[in-house]
Amino acid sequence: MRKTIIGVMGPGNHPTEIDLHRAYQLGQLIAQEGWVLLTGGRKVGVMDAASKGAQAAGGLTVGILPDDNTSDISEAVDIAIITNMDNARNNINVLSSDVVIACGMGTGTASEVALALKNGKQVVLLTGDQDSQRFFTNLSPEQVFLVNSPEAAIKLVKELGIGN
Repeated sequence: MRKTIIGVMGPGNHPTEIDLHRAYQLGQLIAQEGWVLLTGGRKVGVMDAASKGAQAAGGLTVGILPDDNTSDISEAVDIAIITNMDNARNNINVLSSDVVIACGMGTGTASEVALALKNGKQVVLLTGDQDSQRFFTNLSPEQVFLVNSPEAAIKLVKELGIGN
C-alpha cells in the first residue's frame, strides 16, 4: 500500500520562532502517524524544522531540492531529490503531496499554496497571517482549511480522509 505523503511548506527565509516550533511539532506528529514528510529539503526555516521533528520521531523524510547544491540539504532529510529546477520544483512538492500544510507564509509558500489549489489539492493553513488566510479562502473556500495548532492540522487531515 502506498504511504501517505504530507507536504509541509513554509518560509525558508525569515520564519518566525512560532513557525519553526510548529513545523517541528508537525514533523513529529506526521511521523507518529506513519506518514511520509515532504519538504523543500533545505537546511533552513520551516523545511529543516519539520524534517528534524519527523526524524526525531523516527519518520521518513523526503526533500525536493531546488538546485544541485548537496551541501544545502537538511541533515534530517532521508531521501533528497535533486531537481535543479529552482522554484519550478514547487510543482513537484505539491503534486507529490496528498495534502499541503502551510506553516507560516512567504512568497515561496504562497506559490506552493496557489499551485496546490490550482491542482485540486486540499490545503491546511497553519498561519496567523490573516491576509493570507482571507486571500486563499476567497480563492478556493472548499479547498482551504484554517487551523491554529499542529495537532488541529493533523486532526483535520484525518477528518478529510487522508492517511493510510
